[in-house]
Formats: sequence, structure tokens, C-alpha cells
Amino acid sequence: MKTQMNRLLFALALTFLITSCDMEDNLNPSEGNAKLNVYMIDAPASYDAVWIEVLGVEILPKGKNEENGSAWINLPYEAEDQKINLLSLVGGNSAFLGEKEVPSGEISQIRLLLGNDNYIIEDGQRIDLTTPSAQQSGLKLKIDKPLNPGISYDLVIDFDAARSIVKAGNSGKYILKPVLRVVAEESATIEGSVLPLEAQPVQVSAIIHEDTVSTFTDENGSFVIRGLEMGTYRLWMLPNELYEEKFVEDVELELGKVTKVDPIELVEAVEEIPED
Repeated sequence: MKTQMNRLLFALALTFLITSCDMEDNLNPSEGNAKLNVYMIDAPASYDAVWIEVLGVEILPKGKNEENGSAWINLPYEAEDQKINLLSLVGGNSAFLGEKEVPSGEISQIRLLLGNDNYIIEDGQRIDLTTPSAQQSGLKLKIDKPLNPGISYDLVIDFDAARSIVKAGNSGKYILKPVLRVVAEESATIEGSVLPLEAQPVQVSAIIHEDTVSTFTDENGSFVIRGLEMGTYRLWMLPNELYEEKFVEDVELELGKVTKVDPIELVEAVEEIPED
């Protein structure tokens, strides 16, 4: 029998992985500065869609103004439509939120700014999410990440949309209640594909110790999971009910490297015939 994953609630997790890379000369930050490129990716959820309104990101350099917060650097999300469907950001897809030059040195905190227009689509119906006022003022994450001058860094915000919405008892209301997770730059990435395409949607989870990070395959069966720690992982493929789940053991990940796994083939589920 296929194990059923608990998909009822969601505790919103933000994974921040910061990767640095040398840029072309005309893209380099100005002297004495570093550059942040901010992206958003997602992990899966069991809704038809999860829409959040992103107003921007604020960055707090470490320094004498850190305690009173006067040094926050604002990076607004300037898309024509500031709403992002988190469930479209799977399989290696991402949303580019913007870029900003910041003083080199060290980032103390990052703050994600959300608007009020947040909702899910479930069974074709829109359900608005209650967004507490404290979250609208910004979701703070302590990072303490050094930034070297002349280097560009990718800041990837990963929403774990498998556990991001809390149902408020029997009221019928849903609350957006973020729980945040931070992963520093020296991280690992795993990518691969799951076949056949008829098994979609396929949830792919990377499991190590008590930690699980998940995503969905895209329309081509591909998946990418970023921001992982070094170690030996177990991969869990959870397809639709017509196919059997599958585990891949002993996947070794190294910091700073992308580990590509061989294509993973799923088999059709065998219908159980009840005994007379």
C-alpha cells in the first residue's frame, strides 16, 4: 500500500541559500559593494494554487545602526502583478524578485514583506488567507552572512508550500502563519527526473535525519532541490494514486556541488483484490 503523506496543514518555511559567483565585467557591483540577486522558489502543497502578494525584501547590514533598524535597505518587488503562485515555482523554476547593491561586510538580517492579497485555490474555489499584521510588517530572518566586495550573491527564498497554511478550527478560515528556515551559502543541490510523465504530480522529498525538503516535478518530470546540507540522503518519490511510491537510498551530497541522480522510473500500482 502507498504511504499517505500528511498534506493537511502547512508551516511556511523559508530556505535562504546564498551562492556567490563571478559576473561579467559590466555586471559587477561598484567598488566596495556586493550585489544581491533575490529569487523565490517553492516546495509543494496539496492546493490547486497558493497565491501570495510580495511587496519586497529588506536587508539589514551588520553595524552600528543595526539595533535601531535605521540601516534597513529596501528592495521593492516591482513586477506589474506582485502576486506569485508558489505552486508554479517547482522543478527548478524560480521568480526573480530583484537585485540590489549593498555595502560589503556582513548581512545581519533579511525581512520579507507581504501584502494582504493572499489566498489559496482549493477545488476551484478561492479561499482568502488571514495575514496577521505582524507578518505584513516583515518576516525577519537572522543570517549573519559575510559579503565580499565585487562579488554577486544569489539569495534564494524557498517557501515550503507543503505546510504553510493553518486552518482555524471549525471557522472555515485559513491563516498564513510562516515558520522560517535559513540555510547558508555553502549548500548542496540535487537534481534529476522522474518517469513516466503519467505518474504526475510527483512529490520528491530529500530526507536526512529528521529534516525533509520537498518539491514537485515539472511538466517534463524534472526536479531540483536547493539549499541542502552535506550528507547522505534518502529520496522519496510520491506520485499519483496510479503509481507506486519509490525510495532511492544513499544519495551523497557535497557542499557547493550539484548532484545529478539517474532518471527514476516508477511502476504502476497493483490493484489489491480482496479475498473472498
